Amino acid sequence: MGRPRSIAAALLESSGHRAIVDPGPGSTLATLRQQLNSRGIRVTDLDAILLTHIHLDHGGATGSLVRENPRLSVYVHELGAPHMKDPSKLLASAARLWPDTLHELFGETLPVPAENLQIVRGGETLPVGASKLDVVYTPGHACHHVSYLDDADGVAFVGDTTGIRIDNAPYILPATPPPDIDLSIWDQSMDTILARRPARLFLTHFGYSDTPAAHIAEFRERLHHWAEVARDCLRAAPDAAAAQEAFVAKSHREMQERLGNAEAEHHALTAGLNLSFLGLARYWRKRATTAA
Repeated sequence: MGRPRSIAAALLESSGHRAIVDPGPGSTLATLRQQLNSRGIRVTDLDAILLTHIHLDHGGATGSLVRENPRLSVYVHELGAPHMKDPSKLLASAARLWPDTLHELFGETLPVPAENLQIVRGGETLPVGASKLDVVYTPGHACHHVSYLDDADGVAFVGDTTGIRIDNAPYILPATPPPDIDLSIWDQSMDTILARRPARLFLTHFGYSDTPAAHIAEFRERLHHWAEVARDCLRAAPDAAAAQEAFVAKSHREMQERLGNAEAEHHALTAGLNLSFLGLARYWRKRATTAA
């Protein structure tokens, strides 16, 4: 899309073993391959893919990478694994959110053979060469979300669990797409990450945060703030479309005040403010149904 600093993949190397955390969508596969080549690495040199979750902007290129390198092990949470093996439902759901731009945004999404899938649930320790990564179950953004913690290096690969912050910009925004948003569970996931006391967070969108405690505190506050804004818009607007319009306008103004116009647009494109409203609106509807 001509937008750098939107999707970050992490290359892990240890004792000749190479793994990628969140390779991204098929639309960025050429860039991923170029970056690997600049380090003298081919896709066929990789040993594993570690998915924080199965959303297309994180794992859509996985099937294409496995087709190119059939010996790749793909680590994925048990709730996401069926959709990697058969992505038809995942693609149908995504097509409802991006009816006109799905392929442009995400490229080709191929199935992953069952024999390549390595199921995780949280609590496992994965060897990456001489290094080890702990798998921690971190739902809230998605029910199939895990994080990978490298205690030796102090890095937590958190996917979308701690929001979107591009190159440590002075604003962290939530990504709250439907259908799985749950704020109470999300709070627990953030507490789980904090309890491990990482030195740095690696965000898929985008890059490192070197102050995990302060970062998570700010993100938690904004996540709950956005949820309240969404609820207020739903109560005040005459219909869902008007509520969405009001939420997007208010959130965008908030971002512009902190980031300026250009970076606000960049963050908004990366997050999808309309999708964040839809996820929060669904969250409030589910809460109301449960209460009833």
